[in-house]
Amino acid sequence: MSDSRKANYVIFLGCTAALGGLLFGFDIAIITGAGPYLTKEFALSDLGLGWAFSSLLFGCALGCVIAGRLTDRWGRKNMLLLIALLFACTSIETALAPGFTAFVTARFLAGLAVGGVSLLSPMYVAEVSPAGMRGRLGTTYQMSIIVGILISYALNYLLRNTGGNNWRWMFLTGVVPSAVFFLFVYIAPETPRFLVMRGRERDALAVLQRISGDVNADAQVEAIRSSLKVETRSWRGLLRPGVNRALIISVILAILVHFSGINTVIDYAPAIFQSAGWKIDSALASTFIVGLTEFLFTLVSFWVIDRYGRKPLYIVGSFGMALALIGLIAAVFANSFHGPVVLALILTYIAFFASCIGPVFWTLVPEIFPNDMRGLAMTFPVLTQWIANALVVLLFPYAFHVMGKTATFGFLAAMALAQGLFTWLCVPETGNKSLEEMESYLVAAVSGGIKGSDRSGD
Repeated sequence: MSDSRKANYVIFLGCTAALGGLLFGFDIAIITGAGPYLTKEFALSDLGLGWAFSSLLFGCALGCVIAGRLTDRWGRKNMLLLIALLFACTSIETALAPGFTAFVTARFLAGLAVGGVSLLSPMYVAEVSPAGMRGRLGTTYQMSIIVGILISYALNYLLRNTGGNNWRWMFLTGVVPSAVFFLFVYIAPETPRFLVMRGRERDALAVLQRISGDVNADAQVEAIRSSLKVETRSWRGLLRPGVNRALIISVILAILVHFSGINTVIDYAPAIFQSAGWKIDSALASTFIVGLTEFLFTLVSFWVIDRYGRKPLYIVGSFGMALALIGLIAAVFANSFHGPVVLALILTYIAFFASCIGPVFWTLVPEIFPNDMRGLAMTFPVLTQWIANALVVLLFPYAFHVMGKTATFGFLAAMALAQGLFTWLCVPETGNKSLEEMESYLVAAVSGGIKGSDRSGD
């Protein structure tokens, strides 16, 4: 097979799994435009609105646990097919919800699908990607999340004047991307690493030959086989050197990525813009600009993540986000918290996250875990990030209206600064290393052979 055909096949596999990111972004953000109408429909308080938004996120926490437990038994592909079906069913259930309890229940169940795909799609991308393309394909997953958000913002705006049931139509549209995702996953193969894990080495070899060519495929199968012999996949394996360090790093990053506020900006953008003096139509239109900015700057990440490494991008992005949030605080003090100023600062914040943080987080976390522990270990950072996400989204309306803008944005800025400092001091560079090399690299870091600040990917 020619190099171009191999590259095209890898891109197809990466993009197939990344379509899960589109559903991720769509389900997360479709409630953004529906929020003002849900408040009227169900007469929601600040905490009630927070629960309407965060119920999906608490479901995500459970969904990633279930997916993490079942993926090594049923496989990455079969789990992704089940998740696609769950996405479609819960889109219909949410749209038809007769009351607030039914709505929250449907959103919680949808969260099971989002949580599952947030663990499995990055894992699938990591396990089918050659080391030299893994960063860019991981960025494709983040880009798909942004596309899902952008589509949901556009639909929110287009459906805003379709009557009292406009929010129901917003949620119902989720059936279409669910069906597309199911079709593409059905065509794609299982990952070679899972196939070796299940003793299907001939099938794994066939997939790797299409990915890497005949020359490299045999050596890769042997490398995967050797890595799986290191330890049986049990909870005790999480304590061994290298894995335990990776686990601590991933969990702390998972907390900080949401405590620095990205999902509050995505979910509550209309409320933030309305507080800056915009009317509802203008606020919804501005969310589309937010989504478009996120998409364009995710493209920037696509070109730089494998060139400059994961760690430098994470540091730059964290400090840039902090500066934008500090700018919002300054606008409050200067009595200039108005439409254009707020929009410019929000777009700056989004630009730094989209080009530096989002793609790197979902690329780096699967990379730092060894083959035999990835499915189990990934449960912890993914579960943590969903719990952190849910808590921030639940409490943001109350904090924004009761504690005030200064305290709210100040907390988010402090977390962004903490994220940058932690990455600088503790997170190793993972670029240009095969998945089989990463565990020995982290073991060397634990023993003092590599400093956390080392960014070399060679």
